Amino acid sequence: MPAATERRYLRPNRRRETSPANSPVGSLAGSDDSDDYGTELRKDLKERHVNMMAFSACVGVGLFLQAGKVIYLTGPGLAVFAYLIMGTVMWSANASLGEMTALFPVKGPIYEFPRRFLDEAVGYATGWMTWFSWVVIIAAELLAITQILYFKFDKAYLDDVGYPYESLEWPVGLKTNPGVWVLVFLVVIGLINLLPVRQYGELEYFFGCLKMFFLIGLIMFNIIINAQKRFHESRFWTYQDPYGFKSRNITLRPPAAPGAQANVKTGDFGVFLGMWSAMTTVIFSMIGFETVAVTAAENKDLEKDETLKLATRKLSLRVILLYTLCAFTVGLNVPYTDPQLGDLVNFSVKGGYTSAFVIAAVRNHMRFWPQFINGFYVFSATTAGINALYIASRTLHALASTPDVWPQYGPVESLRSRLERTWKGVPYISVFISWLFGFIAFLSTKPSPAQNLGRIVVNSVVSMLIVYAVICASYLQFYRCIKAAARADFDMTLENPQAYDRNRSLYPYKSHGQWARAMYGLVASALLALFNGWQTFVRPMDHRDFIASYISLLVFSILFFAYRIKQQGINIFSWKRRALELRNLNPIEVEAENARRRRGTLKLPDRNRTFTTANLVAIVQWTWVWVK
Repeated sequence: MPAATERRYLRPNRRRETSPANSPVGSLAGSDDSDDYGTELRKDLKERHVNMMAFSACVGVGLFLQAGKVIYLTGPGLAVFAYLIMGTVMWSANASLGEMTALFPVKGPIYEFPRRFLDEAVGYATGWMTWFSWVVIIAAELLAITQILYFKFDKAYLDDVGYPYESLEWPVGLKTNPGVWVLVFLVVIGLINLLPVRQYGELEYFFGCLKMFFLIGLIMFNIIINAQKRFHESRFWTYQDPYGFKSRNITLRPPAAPGAQANVKTGDFGVFLGMWSAMTTVIFSMIGFETVAVTAAENKDLEKDETLKLATRKLSLRVILLYTLCAFTVGLNVPYTDPQLGDLVNFSVKGGYTSAFVIAAVRNHMRFWPQFINGFYVFSATTAGINALYIASRTLHALASTPDVWPQYGPVESLRSRLERTWKGVPYISVFISWLFGFIAFLSTKPSPAQNLGRIVVNSVVSMLIVYAVICASYLQFYRCIKAAARADFDMTLENPQAYDRNRSLYPYKSHGQWARAMYGLVASALLALFNGWQTFVRPMDHRDFIASYISLLVFSILFFAYRIKQQGINIFSWKRRALELRNLNPIEVEAENARRRRGTLKLPDRNRTFTTANLVAIVQWTWVWVK
């Protein structure tokens, strides 16, 4: 192993306070607040901050702008299953990363575990793919804001649904150059990310709570307008003829010219193709699960509060439940044949006027609610862009902490050392470099901004699918290593083999059947990444859509081979797997005093009687743990 790699784990803390003896990695130690400048992050985040930061990162514009596309592709019934299925895939990958990070809360876990348990070249390539995906998402959220602000319904559609008002539009969005909006919101995103992490966490907690209440409000809103039955006799009218539980066909390609025939597939094969396309669409609305692990380096009291375990499970449950209910309830009010949804067939993401939630309000002849819902989309996209910059900057800072990631060249080494610098625990240079990629959003000033946004979305989705597949594969090897370590059947001497025992009460985070779930996440993510762009092979083929669908696979391969050549030369027959596995890592254990009563687990103190004060207090405490 090169000396530079070893130094990453043994580098002394540059701040005044020394690393605690039980810190899993020296670079993750706490800080002395009197030192404003250094190279380390500060452990200032609490469990509630992590919960809402991760939730806010997931709730961007993916659900709001693309739930209608999912309903159009599959029908209202299968749309619910699309969200459920992809939720289980994301939960599987998230739980795999969460368990590894809970045991070893290292900096940059998304690339650190692949490089340790699979191969260094795989890990480094994964790190860059993660960073690249999140800087692209910054641009995607900004570009989405310009699309949302361009809010205008066609008069013909309003007449068709019997809307009682002559127009429904936002003049300010129609008359302002989209480049102005990009610049304004890009500055806001950058400034908020320069806040010390504790203040940043407080803001994110507020943002996340607002988003959660909004989703609950959307669900209740759609339930109420459906129960009123103002324009239909049955509450499940969208599931009945002439509509249905599932769509009857899928349009592979729109007409090449006015009056031409569209390429349409019907029958069971058409339903399958629609479901597959819908599942890849759903992924974008769920990207952000990994935020829980990214915050590990800035988490406090990991052993006491079991932050990673609870945050991972809370995030998965909240996102899957709320997203599924949103899709189900809005599907009761908007038929999958609505012409506004039909505009979403191409590789494009349009504005709020094509959102199923806005359309539900319009079809029920409401005046204030379409504008209010669309206005919240602007807030949601902005906060998601803030989260994207946070994750991108922390990933880049972690990469900067590993010299072997970078070419051994003077100017590059100078850049790497600067990216590692922090101010009050904030990697401000990494923030700035990642922020610069937000200028990609000025594609909004080019022709076809909806298509540009759609291709950016597809590119980021495929990049993260590759990352999720690698994470699941890393967990499978991690599982093998800790099993061998717990049996003291490992190729190195470990100080405390019992700490690797998953059946021990002090083990920080264990999910039942996690090995099988990791295998499920690996297969699903790999298949979705490989076949996400199947529509691009349908004639007439658009090379831009094809590139957006598969460029990430090419980039990942190039990065992998570049690192292999850098490390072991161009003779592929001499290449060998390089993985540190458990070396230089100290496992985290739950504090012994909390082991008997793990947080999130309901244990009644008085088992002989159900209705007692002690049992009521235990139930209230258990409920609060899962709600907050």
